[in-house]
Amino acid sequence: MRAVTSEGRWCVVPPKKDPDASVSVPCFYGAELRYRREQAGLTLEQLVEGSFRGLSFLSQIERGERGMPIDLARHVDQKLGTDGFFERRCEDVAKARQVGHPLYFADVPDLEKQAVTLEEWGPNVIPGLLQTTAYMRGLIRYGSPWTPPKTVEERVHARMARAELWKREDRPAYWGILRESVIRNTPLPLGAMAEQLEHICEVIRSTQSILQIVPETTPWHALGHGMAKIMTFADAPPLVWTEGNFDGQIVDYPAQVKEYRRRYDLLRAVALSPEASLALLEEAARTCRNEAQQGD
Repeated sequence: MRAVTSEGRWCVVPPKKDPDASVSVPCFYGAELRYRREQAGLTLEQLVEGSFRGLSFLSQIERGERGMPIDLARHVDQKLGTDGFFERRCEDVAKARQVGHPLYFADVPDLEKQAVTLEEWGPNVIPGLLQTTAYMRGLIRYGSPWTPPKTVEERVHARMARAELWKREDRPAYWGILRESVIRNTPLPLGAMAEQLEHICEVIRSTQSILQIVPETTPWHALGHGMAKIMTFADAPPLVWTEGNFDGQIVDYPAQVKEYRRRYDLLRAVALSPEASLALLEEAARTCRNEAQQGD
């Protein structure tokens, strides 16, 4: 749907989708935001004007799909005359979204659910949506062994909850690319790694997704220094999620998103074909399984 802005320009307005306030704290927050906005007689465009945020971003907050940044909460309170309500409740919503995830990651699970396409590059570890519980626990055990058991289980539960996405009929189209070393070199027990590789093959085949492997014989390639997740949406511009050991960020600046897009396409070009990649995964899984059985 299109609308005219206050400057007389045409803009794309995200389709209206009534939030269910009972689903979660973020949904309650978003439903209250929409109610207060409509009571004030303001459109999305009028409320977001002057905030340096986009219509789609505000619409996603109203639907409980994105977190409210503190600067936007202050802007909304000022525009709606809500006496600091949305700023005060920002922290509560952030905590509700954070359970089992680092605070900087809180928006990503909701973005994955709303995406039309998901494209991932995993140069160092298997992407979260494809992980088994054993692999996830292994990452924590070797990377952060001082993590309290309760926190470990919260993280594992949150990671597995994200994987519920595969069961949806309207799930995003998925295309993943892994470096070969990710499936060859691991401190996990061979049986656990066999289970992990078999799980990837099952997910990719059963969901008609695509996975490619960049072989070790190709040491130089685009996006060599970090993971990237490219997401596209039906009613919002594409964005990229990148992550390091201790932080992550959403990249939505169009020129940067375009550069990630170009580099991801270069990765496709140097990777093995989808058929050859699955064959390699299956062979690696058999090798792990056989060696594990021989060691018993």
